[in-house]
Amino acid sequence: MDFKSDVFMYALGFGIVAFVIAQSVFFLVRAWKRAKALGLDTSSLKKTVSSSALFTVAPALAILATVLTLSGALGLVLPWIRLTVIGAITYEVPAAEAAIDAFGNTAGLSQEVTDPAMFSAVAWVMTLGSIMPLILVPFLLKKIQKGMSKAVAKNGKWADVMSAAAFIGLISAFIGRAIAGKGEESIVGDGAGVLSICALVSSMIFMLILQSIANRFNIKWLQPFAMPFSMLLAMGVVMLVAQVLPPEIAFFEWRG
Repeated sequence: MDFKSDVFMYALGFGIVAFVIAQSVFFLVRAWKRAKALGLDTSSLKKTVSSSALFTVAPALAILATVLTLSGALGLVLPWIRLTVIGAITYEVPAAEAAIDAFGNTAGLSQEVTDPAMFSAVAWVMTLGSIMPLILVPFLLKKIQKGMSKAVAKNGKWADVMSAAAFIGLISAFIGRAIAGKGEESIVGDGAGVLSICALVSSMIFMLILQSIANRFNIKWLQPFAMPFSMLLAMGVVMLVAQVLPPEIAFFEWRG
């Protein structure tokens, strides 16, 4: 059996999932009891729980897409464990690729990881990197908030500028890889090409369409689903293009 999906890995995965669910139930019960003690009626609490559960579907779809993205190289269990606890595609993918590159393997996630040492390094990098915010936030959050509050107090537009700049910088890294990505020339799909541009353009188009529909017809539930839906639809478009276009066109790539 493949070491990435053996009994130990699945046992570890189910154990972590059970712990996360138990923790969630524990805080849900305590929050419910506290709300009842404050005098909130049961109908309001049920509406809050149901709406919160509904809005978790959107990020869950993005998480599912991340698991599928990582599973080709790392197997199903490790991405499942990682995304069960904490993580997102904007962190997990770069962290895994950085660990793989450290071994001199330029194939990245486009090739299955078969070396146990490399797999272990990837797991450690992905895990330790996501632990740092959990350690730093309790000690630095108040100082960061005070600094941001002072900046916002002087100029209210700074808050929007800083958050927008951070998000744009993050997205630009993925756009750059899709347009001029480097990779192993012997591996199809490891560099920028027709399919990467197709995924980039189609996801942007779907995002604009879904956002326009949500705003024009005031469909509030669609707004948080716009991004994960765009990701899944773009994946479908790429698979369709790969099947429809001639291979010499669909899999044509250039290197940045």
